[in-house]
Amino acid sequence: MISRSNTALLIVGHGSTVNPDSSAPTLMHAADIRRRGIFADVACGFWKEEPSLRDALLFFRDPAIRDVYVVPNFISEGYFTRTVIPRELELTGPETHRRSGQIWKYCKPVGNHQRMTELLLQRAHEAAPEIPEGETTLLVVGHGTGLNDNSAVAAKHQVEIIRALDRYAAVLNVYMEEPPLVSDWLKLTQTRNVVVVPFFISDGLHSYEDIPVMLGIHSESLNGESGNPHHVQGRSLFYSTAIGTDPKFADVIIEQAVSFDTQKQELESAS
Repeated sequence: MISRSNTALLIVGHGSTVNPDSSAPTLMHAADIRRRGIFADVACGFWKEEPSLRDALLFFRDPAIRDVYVVPNFISEGYFTRTVIPRELELTGPETHRRSGQIWKYCKPVGNHQRMTELLLQRAHEAAPEIPEGETTLLVVGHGTGLNDNSAVAAKHQVEIIRALDRYAAVLNVYMEEPPLVSDWLKLTQTRNVVVVPFFISDGLHSYEDIPVMLGIHSESLNGESGNPHHVQGRSLFYSTAIGTDPKFADVIIEQAVSFDTQKQELESAS
């Protein structure tokens, strides 16, 4: 059980040197969690913005804080969560014992949480509330990368779950940087209606510029979900905002921290 008096939370985001909106959801969720008073301290650290991950090593100087939960506000368990964050935060494993006596607990990224399915479906419905799902294709867009094969796993996993629900005519995972490419959506889909949900943390350059261009959406017609539908080559495209901007992500971050100790106890009981 997390104790407010001696625990802290560090939320790790990617950030951006060119788009301040990239860090906005992480900062918003941190402010929400801080207001709830669950932790003695709540802070953020970013890979591409200030405060940096290296700066975060100097946080939480209060000697009363014994445990620091590190939650990556990332969709996939890929290059950043497995390589960059542990390196920059000097993490040695799931638990890192600092010289100060603190224990830093490295939690799973938010994209691994079971609530992702619910949030993806909610975003899809909000983008196209009046469109029959049985006559619609749902595209879940991930980043994809050659740096780590796990980058695409989260989107693929969610698509498999949603496809099994048999609500949409088709459900596909597509990516920006690896096949199946989002730019090939016309060849990949058969239905007239296509709902596109970016499986991203923020409405940054990828979701506001790169993906719309790949879909053939004119930038002047892109105004969040209020611009739907977008008509492209005889199809009706319904484009959603990024999933990570949902306020419910604050609950997911908290639950990822809580589950760290729960899973550890389960493993110890089983051994």
